[in-house]
Order: sequence, then structure tokens, then C-alpha cells
Amino acid sequence: MKILVIEDEERVGALIQRGLTEQGYAVTLAWDGEAGLKLAMSGDFDLVITDIVLPRVNGLEVSRTIRAALPAMPILMLTALGTTDDKVEGFDAGADDYLVKPFDLRELLVRIRALLKRNAGVAKPVNNLLSYADLEMNLQTKIVTRNGEEIALTPKEFRLLEYMMQNSERVLSRTEIAENVWETHFDTGTNFIDVYINYLRKKVDKAFTVKLIHTRPGMGFIFKAG
Repeated sequence: MKILVIEDEERVGALIQRGLTEQGYAVTLAWDGEAGLKLAMSGDFDLVITDIVLPRVNGLEVSRTIRAALPAMPILMLTALGTTDDKVEGFDAGADDYLVKPFDLRELLVRIRALLKRNAGVAKPVNNLLSYADLEMNLQTKIVTRNGEEIALTPKEFRLLEYMMQNSERVLSRTEIAENVWETHFDTGTNFIDVYINYLRKKVDKAFTVKLIHTRPGMGFIFKAG
């Protein structure tokens, strides 16, 4: 497996390269966002790890550009920016996972394996259309409509809504959502899942009488009409 690491701190970059190489990965380093983006766009990598604060082109723009050109490319953001807003911004830019510095190399390896496994084992749905009540989601075109009105979603909002629709009328805990939508363990110190739920409510429910996204205090959330 070939991994591209975009990291301007030489010590951190060398540490990651050494640790991943010892695990059998082929690692290429780029020291700024512009160089990293050029390498990533070659499509010759199985996964990209990028910092956010980078010279020339920041990691958010790197992620957006990669996601637009290579939708299936797993992207892991590895950065010192660890607030809920930072994470939301990273996921909205197209990141699949987000790990805050300082980090344990063992955790990085677990995250990498999960992303590579998920990407390799993606199953193509037989039916590209999900529907519940008056809400429809086309998994192929990525278009979501409610009562015929199109709803614009970010990639992570789309994935969250997809998971909730696939598990409708069942209470979903924050831990379950984190592990299945973000492929990460739930961090009780942040509320990014609640932030995304609120984003979805504003887009999916606010303009409609029948609400679909509900909170179950102390348990999580449920997707059901009523």
C-alpha cells in the first residue's frame, strides 16, 4: 500500500515515515501543500495523510481538491488543531478521519488500517435510491430531495444522513455514529456529532412540518417520522 504524507515538520514527517515503513507501507513525503497536491493528483496512492497548517496550500484546500478529483481516496488529517470547529471544518473539506497531535503511532496505524479496509471493501448498493417518508437520497448522484426540493449537503452530512436512513426507527448512540460514519472512536470531550445533527436538522427538518431527526436524551438520536 502506498501512502502520501504531507507534513511540513521534518521531525514529525520522518517519525511517520519510519513507523509506517516498518509496518510494510511505501511512504512518500511532501513538505508543503502544493507539492503534496501535485503528488496526490497522480492517483498513485492508496491513502493521503495531511496536516492542515501547511506552506503554500493549506491542508483543507488540499483535501477539497483531492476529494473533488478522486472521490474514493481515503484522507486522514493529522494536525495540532483539535477543537470541534477544527474537526467539523476538516470533515467538511473531505477528510475521512481526523487525528490530533500529539498522537500515538499505534493509534495512527489503527486509523490507517480502518480506512484502507473500508475503501477496499466498499460494496456497490444494488438499489441506488434510499427513501423514507418524503425524503429521497440517490447514492449514485449524491442528490437528496424532500418533497421534491433538493437539499444541499456536505460529504459528511450526506454520509451521516445515509447512515441514519439505513438505520431508521432505531436509536443510534453517539458512539455508534462515530464508529460507523467517521470510522473513529467517540471523543467525549467534543460535540462534533451533535453539531452535525444540528446541521442536518436545519437542512432536512426546519422547513417541514413532519420532523425526521429526533433526540433521545441520554441515548442518542433516532430517524423516524413524527
